[in-house]
Amino acid sequence: MENNYTVLARKYRSQDFESLIGQDVLVKTLTTAINTGRIAHAYIFTGIRGTGKTSTARILAKALNCLSSENATSKPCGQCENCRAIAAGQHIDVMEIDAASHTGVDNMRDILDAAQYRPTNARYKVYIIDEVHMLSTSAFNALLKTLEEPPAHVIFILATTEIRKVPVTILSRCQRFDLARVPVETLKKHFAWIAEQENIELSDGANELLARAADGSVRDGLSLLDQAIAQTGGHVDESAVLDMLKRTDRGTVVGFMKTVLSGDVNAALNKLDEIYNNGADLTMLLNDMMEWTHWATRMYPSLRLQDSTSSPYTLDQRETIKKINETISLNTLSRIWQVMVAAVPELQASNNQKQCFDMLIIRLMHIADMPSIPELLKQSEKETPVQTVQKKSEEVVVEKSKYIEIKTSDELASALQQARELLLYSYYTNNLEITDFAVGKIKYFDRKGDKDFSQKLAIWLKDKTGQTWVLETMSESPHQQTVLEHAKSEIAADPMVASAMDLFEDAEIVNISK
Repeated sequence: MENNYTVLARKYRSQDFESLIGQDVLVKTLTTAINTGRIAHAYIFTGIRGTGKTSTARILAKALNCLSSENATSKPCGQCENCRAIAAGQHIDVMEIDAASHTGVDNMRDILDAAQYRPTNARYKVYIIDEVHMLSTSAFNALLKTLEEPPAHVIFILATTEIRKVPVTILSRCQRFDLARVPVETLKKHFAWIAEQENIELSDGANELLARAADGSVRDGLSLLDQAIAQTGGHVDESAVLDMLKRTDRGTVVGFMKTVLSGDVNAALNKLDEIYNNGADLTMLLNDMMEWTHWATRMYPSLRLQDSTSSPYTLDQRETIKKINETISLNTLSRIWQVMVAAVPELQASNNQKQCFDMLIIRLMHIADMPSIPELLKQSEKETPVQTVQKKSEEVVVEKSKYIEIKTSDELASALQQARELLLYSYYTNNLEITDFAVGKIKYFDRKGDKDFSQKLAIWLKDKTGQTWVLETMSESPHQQTVLEHAKSEIAADPMVASAMDLFEDAEIVNISK
């Protein structure tokens, strides 16, 4: 069966420069260049998905080949044979190539060979290479020379979301345009206009949610609007969009953060259970909490950034945030922000997000209660001299008690073994011929010459003894026994061990356990 429905993202794709939203600088530059005849031979458009890279490439192709004018025009008619064919992706001289499926050098050679021939029905042959960063290194190399000096009738338009993956040699041969994220207000106006064209009831609250969820992408926003219309049958309100996005109402988030910062752990966890049972996505909830913290910080009185009209909160919600700010410090907001940022990868990696979120809330509440550094300093100044001396003496005792004494090479071997530093212990006892051992200094020959060993051992000794050790290596072997060899020889000299070894032919001491 034929399906005549066209999704909104395709139905309302920009067909000329005037309908291209949110890219004013790009539009002005390209239209001026076309009107003055300063048309480059290669362009590259970059930006996040859904900002109009491919649409701009098609509009530019139409502007170069529109039949309504003798020359290229910044206002293609959209009605002539060339304009209609380019819009439908069927023009013989305008080729759209998906670099993801044409990555090889052979594909690029075929394109470059065809580029030598003049266009059939158009002024220019236009090659639109989408996701150009997917080309292989050899394909990029094949493109280089032609991209720098193409035939006069050929225009290359490259598009990518990963500009860093495109070689600098390619970028230097193109005029680069960075397509910006489309502002929320611009998206709202666009969605409202589309809703009017489609006879759809779209509430302001729902429009706000969709525009913010789009994150600067027109296509993402239109896909969400399409989904909301399908879900509601044409009456799109805020509650329907919240349910679709699994997002929590901003009023609920404001109330939840108020509970969290009040210090009532039981109330906060109960509120979280309620939000979770209502179907909220916990990842989205964390994003909303971070958004709240960001705006609460910007609205904090001491920063004097009082203009909060651009925030996504209503007037009542902004008043609530201001009252919360009166009860907490800027330092508290900064700390809970850091904890939430650290929780993002934790939540993504967790097998049980609810448990992870419970622990996050408890952590937030305890972090919020911690005194700031100025408060700690004030508290320290209030202590009496006797308390201060007593406290310092206790610290010294604790500090000393955590260090150990190492006076001989055997004591060092035992300390390494007891600390379960098995790699250091094994290397130390098997490979070092020690000629001089004193507290703070070891002189030795390393049979294997591991340059990293001395550094690792010095760091360990500093940590365990509390003093800096000098480890001096010798260039020539003194032909002495290692710690392990010396221990074996002492055991072998024992009469009982010697008589036991005589009972077995070719017996040897393999290891020594203490």
